[in-house]
This record gives sequence, C-alpha cells and structure tokens, in this order.
Amino acid sequence: MNILILGGGGREHALAWAVKQNPKCDRLIVAPGNAGIAGIAEIADLDIVDGGAVCSFAEENAVDFVIIGPEAPLDAGVADALEAAGVLCLGPSAAAARLESSKSFTKEVCDACDAPTAGWARFTDAEAARAHVEQQGAPIVIKADGLAAGKGVVVAMDLAQARAALDEMFSGAFGAAGAEVVIEECMEGEEASFFVLCDGDNVLPIGTAQDHKRVGQGDTGPNTGGMGAYSPAPVLTDAIADLAMAQIIRPTVAEMARRGTPFRGVLYAGLMIKDGQPRLVEYNVRFGDPECQVLMMRLGAQALDLMLACAERRLERARVNWADDHALTVVLAARGYPGAYEKGSRIGGLSELPETSAQMCFHAGTRRGADGSTQAAGGRVLNATARGATLREARDLAYALVDRVDWPDGFCRDDIGWRAL
Repeated sequence: MNILILGGGGREHALAWAVKQNPKCDRLIVAPGNAGIAGIAEIADLDIVDGGAVCSFAEENAVDFVIIGPEAPLDAGVADALEAAGVLCLGPSAAAARLESSKSFTKEVCDACDAPTAGWARFTDAEAARAHVEQQGAPIVIKADGLAAGKGVVVAMDLAQARAALDEMFSGAFGAAGAEVVIEECMEGEEASFFVLCDGDNVLPIGTAQDHKRVGQGDTGPNTGGMGAYSPAPVLTDAIADLAMAQIIRPTVAEMARRGTPFRGVLYAGLMIKDGQPRLVEYNVRFGDPECQVLMMRLGAQALDLMLACAERRLERARVNWADDHALTVVLAARGYPGAYEKGSRIGGLSELPETSAQMCFHAGTRRGADGSTQAAGGRVLNATARGATLREARDLAYALVDRVDWPDGFCRDDIGWRAL
C-alpha cells in the first residue's frame, strides 16, 4: 500500500514509525513531516488543510490510505473531501469532528445521551459570563469554545484568574475560537486518556494513557500541549474502562449516528476519575500528542491493521494484541516554552541514539539546517520514548535517551510518571 500521513509533529513521527514496520506498507509519505520523519519516509510539501490539494496529491501518487494526524485538517473537512474522491481515510467528517472543534456541541451531545460530565454554561456576552463566574465562585474552568491549539483552557483557582481568562478570550486572544466561551464546574479526581477506534457503529478500545500538561515539576505552572505521557494509565482500570464505554463512549457514538453524523476515526476521551466513577472532561477526534507516542511504542506494526479495519468499517472483527508492557515519553522543549521561545538552535547527539522497538526519539518540532544539522523549529521539539516490562524500566530507558541529547537550549521535566511511580 501507498500510505500518506498528514502532519509534522511527534504524533506523526510515531505513527510513521509504527506504520513503516507493517509489511502492508510499500511507500510512506508524510506531509509536511520534519527532520526526524525524513529519515524513515518521503516528505511532501503540501497544504494539509486544503482538501482539494490533498485529494490531487493522493491521486497523483496513487495513495491507497490517508491517516490524518492533527485536528485542523479534520475541522477543515479534508476527510470529507477524501471520502468524496474515493480515497480511504482515517479521520471523521467535519460534522463529526465538532466533538473537538466545539466544546458546547460536545456538552449538548453529552446532555442528549446522559453521559456524565461537568456542569456547564455557554456565553457569547462577556458581562453575562463574568456575572456567571461571580455567582459560581472558584475554582472554575474557562474554555474557548473552538480550536485553540491546546491553549484555550484555564483552570482558574480564584476569581481574579477567572476574570483574567474571560478578558483574554473575549478580547480576541484566541480569535474566533474564543468568540464563544464555555464555563464549567471544576471536577475533582485524577485525569486519564482513553483511546478508541470507531467505524460509525462499532467501537474498539486501543489503549489508555496519562499525560503531564503543566510545564513544571510536580505538575505545576502553566498548561502546555503536554510535557510527557505514559501508558497504560494505572487509574483507568478495566472496570472503570468498562464504565466509560457503557456510560460515555457508546452513548456518544450512538447519539452521533442518530444525528446523521456517524463518528468514524480515533476518539480520544479525556476522563476525570473519582471514587471509581469516570466523567468526561473533553473529546479529541484524533490521537493525542504526546499520548500517541506511547501508544504507538506499545502497538507497533499492528497499529496499521487496526486503523485500516476502522477506515474499512470492519472493526467488529478487529482485536488488539497487547503485551504486558509499559511505555513512557519525555518531551524536550525549547527554553521559554510555553511562553516565548527562539527557534533555530542546533541539537546534537541525535544520530548516535538507539532506534529500536524499546527506545525511540521521535521528532516533534525539528527542521534540517542548511549545513545538515538538526535544528529546533517549535516549542515541543523531541519525544524521548521507551518501552519496558515495568513503568520504571520504561522511565529509565527514556531518560537515558534524554541524557544523550546535546541541546543546551532545551529543557524537560525529570519527573514524568511520578504519580504512577
């Protein structure tokens, strides 16, 4: 098969790494890719949110299967365009992708199918939103309704922080994404990520993970896109996963089908777990980043078979073959992230790193310099990822990779996995 992966981050490098291992993959293209992906796949210069351009490229290159990594192409309807062109694709329609692109839409779906989630209210008027916050008190959660690249959520621990978040959103800091604001109760518990594949009717769980959103040690400081992750999530036991499937995920999938917008693709449920009961925090409609890195490390070549079964709507016969293992990834980020940071710093030591089924350094934000060097090209730059028989072994192997990276302008947390360990 000729396979095209859309995206250029650590998630897409991990997807490409897993897909490449499967003998079904003859030719692998990633657009736009990055310096690390270029070592295992062809790189294409392609506007991945332009459905017409993606379809033309697929036709010209005899692409058999397209895997859409990030949320922006899904929101833009690229999956719809590919389906209309007869190209097999992993990713939901734009209508179904509203489960991520509109937080208020997700809340409406949850209300319609009685899926447990936080109490909420939606506002387009700043004064009304402020009045609601004053009435509810803190802690309270303020969310930009639309896509804000993982930055449109503030867990306000006091009223001053809540007011500042509302001022920021309604002043246009997140563009159209913040024109509508969702305000939620602050749920207590431990958060975990549950990943399933859906083909419109059938649902197949494909893994659990926990990530570290905050930039600082001990999960302190500003939220980021994720500073590390591990799989499986100890808090998400089989019993709790069964509850989540019965009370949250299957009812959501049934409600989406009832609305005439069946969900087909990766559904990622962020769950808050307290006293053995899961409640939905949010949905994403693609693999998480950096959670995808630990899932792909554990799934390996079978990931392609599972994604194909989903796209071809034959999930009822698919099965996941899990090893009794653990995976952990550590994000190396540019100094200053998630605030202002510089691009272009050189990273050494990468060519000497092991690339095995137990240790991989996935590139998240890199580019190739004119002199052939690898340079930082984003905030989150590398994902030192490892697999072991225990979480501690996976952690030690991941940090062994970190220690061999020569990048004075980067930093990472040294406590990834601390809650589980």
